Amino acid sequence: MRNPCSRNTRWPRRYAPVGRPPKGAWARLQAAVGSALILAALMFPMFAHAQAYQCAVPGRIEAPPVQKPKGPVRRTAVGRYTLAASWSPEYCKANGRRSPMQCSGRNGRFGFILHGLWPESRSGPPPQWCAVRPTPSPQLLRRHLCMTPSARLLAHEWAKHGSCMTKRPATYFKVAAILWDSIRWPDADYLSRKDDLTAGDLRKAFVRLNPDWRESQIGIRSSRTGWLREVQLCYDRSFLPADCPRRTYGARDTARLKIWRGL
Repeated sequence: MRNPCSRNTRWPRRYAPVGRPPKGAWARLQAAVGSALILAALMFPMFAHAQAYQCAVPGRIEAPPVQKPKGPVRRTAVGRYTLAASWSPEYCKANGRRSPMQCSGRNGRFGFILHGLWPESRSGPPPQWCAVRPTPSPQLLRRHLCMTPSARLLAHEWAKHGSCMTKRPATYFKVAAILWDSIRWPDADYLSRKDDLTAGDLRKAFVRLNPDWRESQIGIRSSRTGWLREVQLCYDRSFLPADCPRRTYGARDTARLKIWRGL
């Protein structure tokens, strides 16, 4: 089958995904986000949603300041991708004041949210900070606030990661939204009540809902005390699931895992 993000998305040539995805396994995903949907996504606005129990987008938002690179510029070739999903209650437990839309409760309650879509290098440090302009417009950021409920974070992710994938912020966010909307997220609130929960239990719950994925393709980041922080999904250059490298795979299946509810 053709991968959902390979044909109609205009990537810079040196970063363009190459190769033909294998046939068979991704029939359901093809039906959901095939080439026609990608074409439509590039032509019309797209709205993606986090694992939100409610989401009320502000009527108007201010444009975040132009991002200043926090680290060296690296324009290295892309070898794979990571789709990072943060567990919002854990973040808000310590950072609530920094992200009022995400954490105050006034705009809804969030479970898994999209942290970002990251290009990774074949080896060594990933590409980053390829450009800080053009900046995403407030209208574009507002369109994606139910997926990533922080305009500041959206602007940061574009400047640090998205600018190394495409020249247009809108293209970066639409591709991220297509991938995000193809995923079904486990009920982490329910899993948090399981006795002796492990990282492997979370991976198994994810695969049950997304049978085209394997547990080896799902990274889990937790705190030093075992609290879930993030799930990182690994893709190859063609945006198909791929085994995670060791540093992304994170917690072993046998590692005890705790999930802060706070919803």
